[in-house]
Amino acid sequence: QVQLVESGGGLVQPGGSLRLSCAASGFSLDYYTIAWFRQAPGKEREGVSCISGSRTYYGDSVKGRFIISKDNAKNTVYLQMNSLKPEDTAVYYCARHRSRIVSFSKYDYPYWGQGTQVTVSS
Repeated sequence: QVQLVESGGGLVQPGGSLRLSCAASGFSLDYYTIAWFRQAPGKEREGVSCISGSRTYYGDSVKGRFIISKDNAKNTVYLQMNSLKPEDTAVYYCARHRSRIVSFSKYDYPYWGQGTQVTVSS
């Protein structure tokens, strides 16, 4: 059974950092693209970053500030978020693609975690 469990969210001041974790079970990270999405109140869910094998991709709004990585031994994907801004405030979700194809379309991801809240505020 595929499961994704996010952790690491919280309240942080502008300019601060957080690291999100996505613990996966029921499948191997080697065979699927994993993405981080976020959804702010009243906004569409947007793709933030994804990793497929050793390839990493970022949305324009987080490029240069966020880093996605994975630990295959722990079957866990991480999102290191630096230089956080108030507009980064959202619920962050990790999701598994149907394959190793790279995509930022939420419709290509049938499996989702429960989400973790990130709030950037002074």
